[in-house]
Amino acid sequence: MAGNNKREDNKQKRRLYIGIIAVLLIVLIVCVGVLIRNGIVQRRAEKTFEDLANASTEDMRNTDSGTETEKESETEPETEEEPSASGYEIPEKNLDWEALRAQNEHIYAWIYIPDTNIDYPVLQHPTELNYYLDRNLDGSSGYPGCIYTQNLNDKDFMDPNTILYGHNMKNGSMFQNLHNYEDSVFFDENRYAYIYTPDETYVYEIFAAYEYSDKHLLYSYDFETPDSFDLYLDEVKSVRGMSDHIREESEVNGNSHVITLSTCISGKPNNRWLVQAVMLNDPTLSDNPSDAENNTEAGTGV
Repeated sequence: MAGNNKREDNKQKRRLYIGIIAVLLIVLIVCVGVLIRNGIVQRRAEKTFEDLANASTEDMRNTDSGTETEKESETEPETEEEPSASGYEIPEKNLDWEALRAQNEHIYAWIYIPDTNIDYPVLQHPTELNYYLDRNLDGSSGYPGCIYTQNLNDKDFMDPNTILYGHNMKNGSMFQNLHNYEDSVFFDENRYAYIYTPDETYVYEIFAAYEYSDKHLLYSYDFETPDSFDLYLDEVKSVRGMSDHIREESEVNGNSHVITLSTCISGKPNNRWLVQAVMLNDPTLSDNPSDAENNTEAGTGV
């Protein structure tokens, strides 16, 4: 009798072990499947962004290059590209807003920073603040997400501080290249960013790059008046860290329009890397014709 009980116990143990192994195998298969699915979603989303960025410059490259026959037939000397009406030279973008909105109706702007991989549409969900933190252009969930603003900001970039969010992707996509501004030489030599909208193109001068806490800027500070915004800017100008940089000569004050580009810092979940830029061709200050003439030189370092 005792021998039978022992054999029965052994059988039950084997069945238990087999059951545990089966469960572990199922979990492993599910995890591998999720990883594969996430990888496919990420690659598809990144390919979509790459195609959109290429399309935004492809027609310009074709127009500039022309055919060999066309080049040989040219007799007129080349002339320098005229500055835009605002007095700033702006990189041309062939942005088909109707096609972009066919991709996603929440696309309302485009951000481009020369000498970086940052060349993306900007989205804003009408009701959910962080919808595009983990949503792609096609609505699929997962990385890389999108470059987006929250609906706490208006979409005309006329708020004192417009916050743009993007992931710090290991492959260098989205806002990872903001970390290039940790290098002082890169910060000094790459000072302009551009925001394109259907109605306007805004030129920005990057004046600050620094590590900060993860507190929500729009909830934590009062930007309602020029004086209160000035107090905030004084705090920004006082930051001093090993990788922090401030462009002292930049003209930014309580009446300025600023964009803050925010991304994560690897290994520091409670901190953010911020790059801030001030609008140079502010349409609210364009009544004085001399403004454009005086500022032409400042915007040509593209």
